[in-house]
Amino acid sequence: MRYAATIIGTGCAFPKSRVTNDDIVDRLEKDNISTNDQWIRERTGIRERRFSDIENPDEHNSSLGVAAAKQALAMAGRTPADIDQIIYATCTPDTLIPSTACWLQHKLEAPQAWAMDINAACSGFIYGLATADKFIQSGQTRTALVVGAEVLNPFINWRDRGSCIIFGDGAGAVVVERTDADAPARILSSHLLSDGNLWELLYIPAGGSRKEVTPGRFSKNLHKIRMYGKEIFKVAVRTLAEFATRSLESNGFTIDDIDWFIPHQANYRIIEAVAKRLHCPMEKVVVNVDRYGNTSAATIPTALDEAVRDGRIQKGQLILLDSFGAGLTYGAILMRW
Repeated sequence: MRYAATIIGTGCAFPKSRVTNDDIVDRLEKDNISTNDQWIRERTGIRERRFSDIENPDEHNSSLGVAAAKQALAMAGRTPADIDQIIYATCTPDTLIPSTACWLQHKLEAPQAWAMDINAACSGFIYGLATADKFIQSGQTRTALVVGAEVLNPFINWRDRGSCIIFGDGAGAVVVERTDADAPARILSSHLLSDGNLWELLYIPAGGSRKEVTPGRFSKNLHKIRMYGKEIFKVAVRTLAEFATRSLESNGFTIDDIDWFIPHQANYRIIEAVAKRLHCPMEKVVVNVDRYGNTSAATIPTALDEAVRDGRIQKGQLILLDSFGAGLTYGAILMRW
């Protein structure tokens, strides 16, 4: 028996606190760094983002994941007891041990599921969805919950205005279920790649077993994000376009055939540049980076959920998901809704 995977429910969740560009500017000015709202918008397209209150248990990474998962389950008409597998994409886990997937399983009360985290940074949701697809195709999984969630604000380097203006917190989730191999609505293909040679473009130096966060390293901000924006921009535009093209060509489609393009929401200028390179009109591109910033593994599932709930995405439409992230990691998924 041959199987395919289809998404039957979506959900998203964000912290309550809205952080505008003016709020960012106020914080930066304390360090005498000159910037303003216009400077941020011109370079990123971002006007606000959400930050979790890390002292509030309802805004922990796993808690945002639970809220998004409950929405996805409600749309799917499923309960936590129906879940066989939980895949949680995040690079900002609640704890190193246990996994955030296990925290979510505990909070969601999904007793039949086995749970694991995936750390592919901003590509994490694509990696997670591709993994669920393969388990479903193999027959080992019937119903999977895939979550992409981040609480990035504790890792923001406020001494680097090139990166601190970009990130936000949030969570997105999908319920993926087994269907017939030739069903109209299904994941058509996934395409993944990594290039560890480019690790220095985006990383956090300390905090793992390689470098403990000592007082000296803390004072040097080695537990915060380091990003090289100009180099990331070039690689992102090239690889997003390449993986979009690879995904379409492998299924016999062109960019004209897709109804919606949902790229990783890193920066509006990157999204525009990729769309231009692909000759894809911006009217077909789903964008939410202006309101939420770069939420890493959460950007694609939250944008997907918004487009489903507001009616843009309709049954039978062709959807292309496309990502890049720290590692560096890349991935694209083509699906029929």
